[in-house]
Amino acid sequence: MPSTPWRPPSFWKPGFVSKTDIWKDAGEVDTAIARMADDLTALIAERGIQDPLMIGIHTGGVWVADRLHERLGITDPIGHLDISFYRDDFTRIGMHPQVRPSYLPLGVDDRNLILVDDVLQSGRTIRAALNVLFDYGRPASVILATLAERDGRELPIAPDVVGLHAKLEHDEQIKLSGPEPLLMLRGKTPRHAADKPNPSRKSGQDSRTQSDSDPT
Repeated sequence: MPSTPWRPPSFWKPGFVSKTDIWKDAGEVDTAIARMADDLTALIAERGIQDPLMIGIHTGGVWVADRLHERLGITDPIGHLDISFYRDDFTRIGMHPQVRPSYLPLGVDDRNLILVDDVLQSGRTIRAALNVLFDYGRPASVILATLAERDGRELPIAPDVVGLHAKLEHDEQIKLSGPEPLLMLRGKTPRHAADKPNPSRKSGQDSRTQSDSDPT
């Protein structure tokens, strides 16, 4: 993988996070991904799935999917999904989406998919991702794999494969930082910052997208 200087994620900004630390270091994240790969291998075999297509959700889900794809030896290229405008709450939570193109290398009709994200919390990101996928076609099945899950579920969505389980305070969040190294960070969000929308993109500042820092 290309070497990329580490940078803190977008939620690590003055006035947005009062305290952030490394929840899982690179070695622990890699161990979790290896465990996910083993679980996926067993699940694929159990279901008799042939040639699954792996799809990552921007941005952290793509980083995790890259590593799982390599470990599983999947031959078809990875697909990428951007779900920014498919969230049903992006206006309420003050999102200013940075639209990235979705890329699906092959059709999804009658294909067995592995959908990968970094953190599962509310379930709204996954719901939006499924909406995107079904705009492209009708897959035979979808396996959901997430690097981490935490409490706060708002929708009846659960991962088939998960690497890490986080027990956090209501005002804390976790975020994958990467792409190299992959670190899982934990931050405490001040109430005033959580309620305040992001600066406008017109200011020239970097904007957050849901898959970058908002509850997923």
